[in-house]
Amino acid sequence: MRGIDTAYNYRGFTTHRALARTAADLLGEFTLSTKVGYFPGGSGERPVHSLDPARLRAAVERSASELDHLPDVVFLHNPELALSGLGPAESYDRLAAACAVLSEAAQSGLCGTWGVATWDPRPVVAAVEYDVSGIRPEVVLLRAGLSVAAPILNAGTSLCQRVGVASHHRWGMSPFAGNTADTAWAELDLRAFLAADQDCSTPQAAFRLAYELPGVTRVAVGTSSPAHLRELVAATTLTVSSAAVARYTELINTAS
Repeated sequence: MRGIDTAYNYRGFTTHRALARTAADLLGEFTLSTKVGYFPGGSGERPVHSLDPARLRAAVERSASELDHLPDVVFLHNPELALSGLGPAESYDRLAAACAVLSEAAQSGLCGTWGVATWDPRPVVAAVEYDVSGIRPEVVLLRAGLSVAAPILNAGTSLCQRVGVASHHRWGMSPFAGNTADTAWAELDLRAFLAADQDCSTPQAAFRLAYELPGVTRVAVGTSSPAHLRELVAATTLTVSSAAVARYTELINTAS
C-alpha cells in the first residue's frame, strides 16, 4: 500500500482534519491525494458540485491548511457533473477554467501536481475532443474492474490518450462497485481470468483484474478492515491471463 486517497467533502467535510489529527506523522510516508469539486450546501442540504474557479481555489488552499501537509495530487472531482448537457465549446471552456485553477495551484506550491477523477469520463472526453489546450492533468483516476461497462472503460482510456497521461499515472478506483459483501461477488468464479494453479478468493481475483480494466497502476479501495486490506495487497501478486482479459474486453465491447 503506497497511497492515501481522500476528498475535500468526505465525512461531511471533516476528513482532512481527521487525517491531520490521527496520522500527521505518517502522511509523509504515502502518496497523498485529495479531490475538490463538492462544496457544503445549505443547512441540512446535500453537498453541491461546482467547477467555479474561485471555489476550487479556496478548496485547494483549505485542503492544504487542514491537512497541514501538501497533497501530492489534487484531483478535479467528477467534473462530468458540470459538463453533462453542455455544448462542446461551453463544456471545454468550463473544464479548461477549472483545470487552470489546479494547474496554477500546483505551480504555486499548494500541491505536488493535479489530475482528474471521474466516475463517468464521457462528458470529459467530449470536452477534450473539442479542444485539449490547457487540459493536461498529470494523473487520471477512473473506475476500474469487472463492474464497469464497456463505454465507461473505453472513455477512460480515450481520455488518458487524449490528454497525454502516462500509463503509470493512470489510477483506478471502486473495483467492487461498493461492497464485497454484495451477493453477486459470492456467486462469481473468476479463476478463468487467472493463470493456472493460483489459489485466491473472488475479491482477490476481482481486485487484481481491476488493474487490467481499463489498465491502471494503482487501485483505490475503501475499507475499515485491516484483514481485508492485507488480502487485497496479497492479490497484487496474482498473474492474470492476458488472453482471457482480451476475450472479455472483446465480448463486452460487442455487447455494448
